[in-house]
Amino acid sequence: MAITLRAATFNLENLLNRARVLNLDDAITASAVLDEAGKLGTLLRKNTYTAADKAQILSITKAQSKYIEIREDRGKLFSGTGAKMKVSAAGATAWDGAVEFKRADISEMARTNTADVIKALKADVLCTVEVEDREILQNFNSKALGTRKFKYAMLIDGNDPRGIDVGLLSQYELAGLRTHIFDRDSTGIIFSRDCLESELKLPDGRSLHVLCNHLKSQGYGSPAANDAKRKRQAQRVSEILAAYDLSTDLVIVAGDMNDDPSSAALSPLLSVNNLFDVLGLKFGNDTQNRWTYKYGNQLNQIDFLLVSKPLRDGFQDAGIERRGMFGAPGVTPFAKVTSPSDSASDHAAVWSEFTV
Repeated sequence: MAITLRAATFNLENLLNRARVLNLDDAITASAVLDEAGKLGTLLRKNTYTAADKAQILSITKAQSKYIEIREDRGKLFSGTGAKMKVSAAGATAWDGAVEFKRADISEMARTNTADVIKALKADVLCTVEVEDREILQNFNSKALGTRKFKYAMLIDGNDPRGIDVGLLSQYELAGLRTHIFDRDSTGIIFSRDCLESELKLPDGRSLHVLCNHLKSQGYGSPAANDAKRKRQAQRVSEILAAYDLSTDLVIVAGDMNDDPSSAALSPLLSVNNLFDVLGLKFGNDTQNRWTYKYGNQLNQIDFLLVSKPLRDGFQDAGIERRGMFGAPGVTPFAKVTSPSDSASDHAAVWSEFTV
């Protein structure tokens, strides 16, 4: 009996519960804050604080108050407030506590709109991009998605030091999982995050294989270096696919590839035999209809659902869900998307339906 299944990919962007410093676009500033926090931690561990130590502890604490705070569990490190605030503890033995990073403010409306996008997708399988950890993904799934929640939520911490990971939500049983965070080539570690490889069991016992990706971004580095990294990653995904028979196996490669279909960096992946872009199946070469990301005045497809031949043969429809974006041209957004901070994401979601 034929099965109708719907797959999707979505860069959720805001499904994070991270330290505020990790949201800084300026990597140099973020690094400086982390260095200062490290210095502060070293000072606080001293058994005896000199006058110079106390002055530096107070100076760093005040200067970085937007990003860090001191948690006092036993005793007091400080006394007074404002201009009269001073370090009163004689040393580490006089109090107990720790340096903590302040959490970023997260718009609850953005979470609601993210959930609305996912509900609208009606997907059986969803590749999630930019999720901080499995606990957050599970909580979002159970609390925000209501009747559209998924039976399985899976995520493995990847290589991004900011905790930007790829995950999977599925209505189908998770039968196998493989991470590629340790994959290396002659240059070094390949994936900036991961290529999360999952095996799902369809109701009739057949396997559906899903490879979730988030390739190297075009920011934070030279264009040439970023393109080279992305090409290494695309090449590695193509090598992973060599383990499958794409003429018979049910395989999906999904995620934010951070480049467009014509790019040289993605060519090792997009040229794989028996692998098809569902937006190409739907829209052909009409790039005006295929965009998933807006940068300035540029509209580009950088989010992909690539499928093997049996899924292509069972292709029914595909589309792009842009209503969670703020300011998407030609799109009437969801009613609660009223500002960039309330948008579900700066990416559109891609979905496709198949009968197999």
